[in-house]
Amino acid sequence: MQHIDSDKLYADGAYRFEFVSKFMEFGPEDIKAIEAVADHIRPLVPVVVDAVYVKLFQFDVTKKHFVPKNEGFAGEAPTTLEELTLDHPQIKFRKDFLSKYLYKILSGPYDERFLRYLDWVAKIHTDTPEKKSKINVDYIHINALMGFVESTLVGGLLSLNLDRETESKALLAFNKLLWIQNDYFAKYYCNPATIKDAKVSDKSSLCTLASPASLLPLIVGAAAGIAGAWYHFRRA
Repeated sequence: MQHIDSDKLYADGAYRFEFVSKFMEFGPEDIKAIEAVADHIRPLVPVVVDAVYVKLFQFDVTKKHFVPKNEGFAGEAPTTLEELTLDHPQIKFRKDFLSKYLYKILSGPYDERFLRYLDWVAKIHTDTPEKKSKINVDYIHINALMGFVESTLVGGLLSLNLDRETESKALLAFNKLLWIQNDYFAKYYCNPATIKDAKVSDKSSLCTLASPASLLPLIVGAAAGIAGAWYHFRRA
């Protein structure tokens, strides 16, 4: 049995990635699977990006995060939800950001710099001292967004009609990679002072751990696993 230092998981990004990737069995074969389909997926990136923002604009609770001026955006920010449209310059700025992110995970290289990039993507969505902006997105929205991005990406991948082996390997690889990204987000939302391995100090902590918001990632993960199993069974 391998020992894992729980405190180090929150202090050392490389150590955290090593544990999560090893647990999920994400490795060189998964990287090869992504590289094998990357050229097919790249033309679909604009479609995925547009679909993501249409979805985000369907709910005021997610759309409101795009009203404040984004860090790095030089233009005029909108002042109301009504003023914010899908063709607003700030949304174009955000779409470009998401496009670059998707191209990055398709292209790699999957090295230490790439891991720092995944960590940075997570950090900028939280209210941290290093940021100039004060945008702070609740984890429930981040988690839902990551699920939608993955399902949209999977839909695009399935539409390519690749051979079964290539398709299956790519689906598994993207699933692992995006859950690794989700873990980088979770790192900034989970409080290591209250969430410890099998250490629940009082009833209030138990209620926190059992709350719908805390259980949502587990539910989504279970649903994804069931869907994956059903998909492979259906195609067998």
